[in-house]
Amino acid sequence: MQLEKIYFYTSSILGWKHLLRDDPFKNIIINSLYYLSDNGFISIYGFVIMPNHIHLIFEMKKANGKELPHESLMKYTAHEFRKALLGTSELEPFSVNSSTRAYQFWERDSLPIELYSRKVLEQKLTYIHTNPVQPHWNLCKDFVNYPYSSASFYEEGVSDFTFLKHYMDRI
Repeated sequence: MQLEKIYFYTSSILGWKHLLRDDPFKNIIINSLYYLSDNGFISIYGFVIMPNHIHLIFEMKKANGKELPHESLMKYTAHEFRKALLGTSELEPFSVNSSTRAYQFWERDSLPIELYSRKVLEQKLTYIHTNPVQPHWNLCKDFVNYPYSSASFYEEGVSDFTFLKHYMDRI
């Protein structure tokens, strides 16, 4: 991944476990997105947080020390997930036999796809916004009402997430 390019980014929870079903875990991701956005590391054009994965449309603006912003997002959220689960039986399924870590929350095969045109960006935005209403998820009746998404920002011009930027301001 490179700076100053817009990406569609997907990252999944290890083993597709539904760690993100509960709002406190979604809020850990939201807090990280605020930090990275407020400090000029990323511009966020779209997102959805599902029970076991996230989709982002974002642009990396600058490195966060030695890390690229998406690496900071994964690292910070993993640390916060561990802290939130410490002392519970829910932490054990994330235990790994690794020389670099005791627990792993994110799959290692995050998928970045460069969005090279407005048409492709809009296709990915539609995909992420309608993800919560897919029959296998059925998280809400109307995708605009799913609270952990940028759908209401684009469909109604309102959002609880001040870190969002409209993609048309960039293209």
